[in-house]
Amino acid sequence: MGAEPREQRGPDLRKLTGAARPGGFDKLIHEQLRLGMVSALAVNEVLTFTELKDALGATDGNLSVHARKLEDAGYVSCKKTFRDRTPCTEYRLTARGRKVLAQYLDHMEALIRAARGE
Repeated sequence: MGAEPREQRGPDLRKLTGAARPGGFDKLIHEQLRLGMVSALAVNEVLTFTELKDALGATDGNLSVHARKLEDAGYVSCKKTFRDRTPCTEYRLTARGRKVLAQYLDHMEALIRAARGE
């Protein structure tokens, strides 16, 4: 009645190294809404506040707080204009934001491979 054989318990995640180490990712974009924002902006050159809000199911206040954090970090740029006297806020992913997202995705892929024992 001892411990299960190693192969039945899955990979030993204590042995993760390099990119797969659990603390090695950018915590700023790890938050669900911010990750959704940078991911959406990675596949769309520009999205308005309303488009992001609708796509992510966020509230105005929640989206604006998280957008500001990404903007302060230099991951997204924000441009405010008026269209027919109506305010329009547009967001774009910056080069720095693309780089951080790519590193984050590389890290998550390494974690997945390690967890699967690949």
